[in-house]
Amino acid sequence: MGNFDYDLQTMQEARNVVRQANEAEEQFCRFTNEQVDKILQNMVRVAEENAATLARMAVEETGFGKVEDKTVKNQVASENVYEYIKDMKTIGVIREDKANRITEIGEPVGVVLGIIPSTNPTSTVIYNAMIALKSRNTIVFSPHPAALKCTSEAARLMAEAAETAGAPAHTIECITHPSMAATNELMHSEEVKMIIATGGSAMVKAAYSCGKPALGVGPGNGPSYIEHTADVKKSVEDIMISKTFDYGTICASEQSVIVEEGNRAQVIEEFRRLGGYFMNKEETGKVCSLLFKNGHNMNAQFVGRAPQVIADAAGIVIPANTKVLIGEQDGVGEGYPLSYEKLTTVLGFYTVKDWHEACELCIRLLKNCGMGHTMSIHTDDPEIVRRFYEKPVFRIIVNTPATHGGVGISTGLAPSFTLGCGTWGGSATADNVTPLHLMNIKRVAYGIHEVRPAGPCAVPAPAGVVGGVPSGDTGDEQLMAVVNEVLQLLKQKGEF
Repeated sequence: MGNFDYDLQTMQEARNVVRQANEAEEQFCRFTNEQVDKILQNMVRVAEENAATLARMAVEETGFGKVEDKTVKNQVASENVYEYIKDMKTIGVIREDKANRITEIGEPVGVVLGIIPSTNPTSTVIYNAMIALKSRNTIVFSPHPAALKCTSEAARLMAEAAETAGAPAHTIECITHPSMAATNELMHSEEVKMIIATGGSAMVKAAYSCGKPALGVGPGNGPSYIEHTADVKKSVEDIMISKTFDYGTICASEQSVIVEEGNRAQVIEEFRRLGGYFMNKEETGKVCSLLFKNGHNMNAQFVGRAPQVIADAAGIVIPANTKVLIGEQDGVGEGYPLSYEKLTTVLGFYTVKDWHEACELCIRLLKNCGMGHTMSIHTDDPEIVRRFYEKPVFRIIVNTPATHGGVGISTGLAPSFTLGCGTWGGSATADNVTPLHLMNIKRVAYGIHEVRPAGPCAVPAPAGVVGGVPSGDTGDEQLMAVVNEVLQLLKQKGEF
């Protein structure tokens, strides 16, 4: 009975907050660009002031990741995102095509629902709030129960910052009693016009099935190929920087390393030098038994954990300076758990003969898990990069850490914590999501092509033409005769 009562309470709270957000939207949708920018600047300031505190709360509550890296995430979600979107036109006339006489006008979508994961519980709130308000949308957050405290605090700080700078009350809302019933109530609410679902596959599928626009992301399982022309030292450094960042909780992080027979020894030496521990077959088996449940479902207890935590739980002994656990694999799919997504400090390791085998292996890994998301290549040969253009991912990250490249820290991609996987991964977009994905666009279009009426006033069709189209097999000469006859008629009528 108690659980039943709790579900009712959470559903009622969901109805209340979304109703308040919808009322706020009626005011906020009329704000000017200057008003919105003032709000965003204050949100950035507050996010930066509280970046470390929120990061500490997230690690303490969830056990995932590192405080210093989650602090960076919070800063990226506020400062980097603002720098990227501040000059983006989202209000009023956003584009004019004078040649085709089309004017585009930006309109908000309305109330947005943000479903927040436990892996990035504060940075995702900041980022979602920034892009939603940039397009004059209000937003309601549904926290993961395992990250309720830190998510709620991030939402409270963003709401307070927005309102202090002039936003209507309830522009940013967050439910305080999360449950599946509450999230379901929000997803099916008439007031919610769009959903941003960042979380597990089941939640993303539920968002897409609720009958309204949704932006969801699938799992990542990015292979990282170190081709024989690559600078091995830098390549391995990049992979280690990426995979250890927040203990691997970003989906764009490398999941498997692919090397060639010719550079295998050097790559292994570099990994060991930088704290990579190559597990033997028995140790790999123990770690895999710990990391995965029901085949290849990641055990949440070991998401975003230090290698020492994983090793201790698996009962294996590793050097004190170990930063990543590495297990060699010779297959993909069932029976090879490290060929699936691992949001923690563990990598699969494969050896191939050449780039042809690397291509085939990347395709198998991506089809196994992570279609559409991200992969990375380390090479000094631009032609090799071109060989990978057709791989089933929408982010091919070259010569940089995949984590930082995928979310737009070390590349020119849009800074984002929602990375679309396109139709290959079951997403509505293949982009790094920005405010442009959270707006409607009106188009005012002037006539530029004269249309002639049908009937008595129409230009009479010449002989051999039925409905304006030459009948039968006319051949080029007859077709030109028809065209010339039409031109003569137009000249006689003074219309040419």
